[in-house]
Amino acid sequence: MESTWHERFNSEEYWYGEEPNVFIQQQAFRLDKCKKVIAFAEGEGRNAVFLAQRDHEVTAIDYAESGLQKTKKLAQKYAVDVHTKKVDLLADSVPNEEYDAAIMVFGHFYRDAQKMVLNKMKNAIKSEGIIMLEVYSKDQLNYGTGGPADLGMLYEPKEILTWCEGHEVIHFFYGEQERVEGKAHTGLAHVIQLVLRK
Repeated sequence: MESTWHERFNSEEYWYGEEPNVFIQQQAFRLDKCKKVIAFAEGEGRNAVFLAQRDHEVTAIDYAESGLQKTKKLAQKYAVDVHTKKVDLLADSVPNEEYDAAIMVFGHFYRDAQKMVLNKMKNAIKSEGIIMLEVYSKDQLNYGTGGPADLGMLYEPKEILTWCEGHEVIHFFYGEQERVEGKAHTGLAHVIQLVLRK
């Protein structure tokens, strides 16, 4: 899997474009009091760079070395600093309660690993910290506008809401959104969005 993503990002072109995800743009105001932010499965860095431009101290983690290199290049282009770290979320640990917020945009893992990754996001943030994510739902298979073509790597809204129990759900959305993100995500899509306070 690592080599697939490493090869995909190993080009001049930004696979998902340079613009941040629309949901992250719309919800970024919720992070105003969050100094340190960690971006999970951040790919080529578009969301991390956007948040760095908003004066957050951002750490972008991914397991594709080429994606991290492009994150640094994009940060340089926009004259901001983004920390990068190579992390395999299926195997590596992340710092405990070190960040004020964690984001993940279209970080897709097989169903048996999804909860583990979400728990790593939760563990990475301090009490009262914010989690923000947008992922494709299982209905996305009918759209064909991006994301894994494997049902086992898509998300189920009930499972995410069950995982949220005991925390404050600030925003939850399950349905259609238009996404134009580079050549890989283009058109009407079916997504799950979550903003949660730990």
